[in-house]
Amino acid sequence: MNQFRFSRRPDIGDKIRVSFEFFPPKTDEMESRLWETVKRLEPLQPKFVSVTYGAGGSTRERTARTVKRILTESSLTPAAHMTCVNATREEVDTVIHEFAGMGVTRFVALRGDPVEGVGAAYRPYPDGYANGAELVGALKQVGNFDISVSAYPEKHPESPDFATDIDMLKRKVDNGATRAITQFFFDNDLYERYVERARRAGIYIPIVPGILPIHNFAQVASFSARCGTLVPSWLAERFDGLDGDPQTHALVASAVAAEQVLDLVERGVGDFHFYTMNRADLAFAVCHMIGIRAQLPLVGSAAA
Repeated sequence: MNQFRFSRRPDIGDKIRVSFEFFPPKTDEMESRLWETVKRLEPLQPKFVSVTYGAGGSTRERTARTVKRILTESSLTPAAHMTCVNATREEVDTVIHEFAGMGVTRFVALRGDPVEGVGAAYRPYPDGYANGAELVGALKQVGNFDISVSAYPEKHPESPDFATDIDMLKRKVDNGATRAITQFFFDNDLYERYVERARRAGIYIPIVPGILPIHNFAQVASFSARCGTLVPSWLAERFDGLDGDPQTHALVASAVAAEQVLDLVERGVGDFHFYTMNRADLAFAVCHMIGIRAQLPLVGSAAA
């Protein structure tokens, strides 16, 4: 696919549902910016918002604090991330019960990246859950939660082939996953082919596209190379020469993301998960362009 193609329909916003992903802040300043982002996006009434969880519980307390604040100080429904990395089953189960005790009913269950980072070899922790499928099963043992899991339109970098990748997704579904959220991608044809593979394998849960508005093209291109995500040449050309022009970069980024979403809508997709990077500007702009309007009075200004 050279680039996205779509025809704008005036009622299209009524058919789209969105969710947003945040990560727990490391400093008071970052927490303030995150909360500005939360309050800016809240009027869009997302289906849920997820809060990431660092490898081996490295952000456990910050994640719990962020989830609790969203529960008590906003109208949003939080989904807490859980991972298997660097933790025993008992430790993971304890965290699950802590979140459940707060009133959390939605989770995002992930195997997680190795502590050394993307590209390092993954080794199951002694007496820990080995993968996302086992983690989904553990969550279902505690409660009838809404559980999102990961999916990879270009297959997980560690999977030898798509058959292995799809088999793991099937195991997650069999253990009780509610939906899959994909790794970000920029070629919608790859997503469509992945969904077809999943359906042929008997997987019928929603496979929600993960959309990454590009705040910094150089950083996204570098990360994409490490995790096996294709960056089409036409996309690189869109951002060529904009490294020192943040305003134009932001305009292009919001247009590209909106085009991608609307092209997927034309293909029958109705749910989208935005990786916000704790910034509201691009996510809010994209939602506006695809027809999603604030349903509550806006509070404050857009987060930087």
